[in-house]
Amino acid sequence: MSRLSVNQETIKQWSLPELAIGCEAAGVRQVGLWREPVREYGLARTARLMGDAGLGVTSLCRGGFLTDAEPAARRRALDDNRAALDEAATLGTDTLVLVSGGLPAGSRDLAGARERVAEAVGELCPYAAERGVRLAIEPLHPMFAADRCVVSTLAQALDLAERFPADRVGVVVDTYHLWWDDRVPEQIARAGAGGRVHSFQLADWVTPLPAGVLLGRGQLGDGCVDFRAFRSMVESAGFDGAIEVEIFNEELWARPGAEVLAELLDRFHRFVC
Repeated sequence: MSRLSVNQETIKQWSLPELAIGCEAAGVRQVGLWREPVREYGLARTARLMGDAGLGVTSLCRGGFLTDAEPAARRRALDDNRAALDEAATLGTDTLVLVSGGLPAGSRDLAGARERVAEAVGELCPYAAERGVRLAIEPLHPMFAADRCVVSTLAQALDLAERFPADRVGVVVDTYHLWWDDRVPEQIARAGAGGRVHSFQLADWVTPLPAGVLLGRGQLGDGCVDFRAFRSMVESAGFDGAIEVEIFNEELWARPGAEVLAELLDRFHRFVC
């Protein structure tokens, strides 16, 4: 349980101070944060809040959206990612999660979009290294390829990451996005051999999918993901870092935060430990 990290979006109904107080009371020592609420509360204030509560920040979400081919849009995306790296360093996390971005409007060129992601990561690497932050490429389920993430498999993410030093660019293993892929065991082993598992995130896959699929992640144990199998694979690959629970679910957000956290702790113990 000491490895559990609660991603801020899992209990989105809590403000940052409520998250700090609730996690401290429950004995949770690590959290994953998102840029938008951090900016609203204030970057320096958030860093102080986390430090005063004794909470480590395991990741910052998110950077990325690097597929645009238009020069001005591309410059804006790179500048935004540099800002995200600055924010991650201020918060004391060594991991910035990258969601690559979908196809530009009117494009059908997946390979070209992925190549632009690789080029952008190459531009960001020196800046990330100066700030002591790693770039973690997150593959998303293929249903998001058109509008959100052209990197759909762990193999594709590793193909991009392996162009760069392992201490600078790695991957996110997220059960919600990868549970279906029969190549995941060999790809997790590949990632581990190269020291590239930079983040391990949990959420369940539930059916029927809700109308807003993005918000359809399930509480641990409510769906079909074998969390112990995933944990065994990443640990066999050498990963011993935080296990971050990141669930986007409107039903969870409608409930009292303390109730959701208590349920999460119970489910983590029953289905992950």
